[in-house]
Amino acid sequence: MSSERRHRGQAVRSEGARPGRNVRRLLALPLLGLLVAGCGIRSTEVPTDFGPAPSRVRCSLSEPDTATQASRGLAVQVFLLCGSSLVAVDRSLRVPDGTADSARRVLVAQGLLDQLAETPSAAEREAGYQTYVRGGMTVSGPRAKDPEDTLRLSTPPTELSAYALAQLVCTFSDSAAAEGDGSVILGGPTTAPLRRYDCTDEVRSQPGSRQPASSEVTGG
Repeated sequence: MSSERRHRGQAVRSEGARPGRNVRRLLALPLLGLLVAGCGIRSTEVPTDFGPAPSRVRCSLSEPDTATQASRGLAVQVFLLCGSSLVAVDRSLRVPDGTADSARRVLVAQGLLDQLAETPSAAEREAGYQTYVRGGMTVSGPRAKDPEDTLRLSTPPTELSAYALAQLVCTFSDSAAAEGDGSVILGGPTTAPLRRYDCTDEVRSQPGSRQPASSEVTGG
């Protein structure tokens, strides 16, 4: 065989082998992609679906119908726990017209206490609201030697949890049950000294960290 024929045969074999090498290169591409994915490299061009957004923002409630609320009685606010803080929630109370101030204070306090003891609505629970005030507790007015703004609970304040006492203090202090300066004088059914409580920023932001600050009431 002449040298010219040998050269032509080699050229033909060389050209015929190229398609095979191209196929092997194409088959290697998916394998390379798997190796890259295995190394933790993720394409930034492909959007990732993390699921739908939450249906309700935590500690956020729809605005109440003020006209409807006013028709139900006295507009008030109670403090519920949401997250790690106390948050004011709108409520309404029925107080008979013409009620004397002393009796009115006790009626408002009892109404607020009952509202705090109620289970939050479905919408409030969904938004993360809860209460630590238990039902069955009552409130009465001052005894003979108590200051006129005293509120006596059927459960001694010192026996309430830090959360429950914080809810009561902040709810009472922001209502007609409080004194003019916003402080609240609370006592229990016993002869234990009365104490004056204040709803401070610390109480509202960290209600469970400690019992609300208070001072002993020494005179009537």
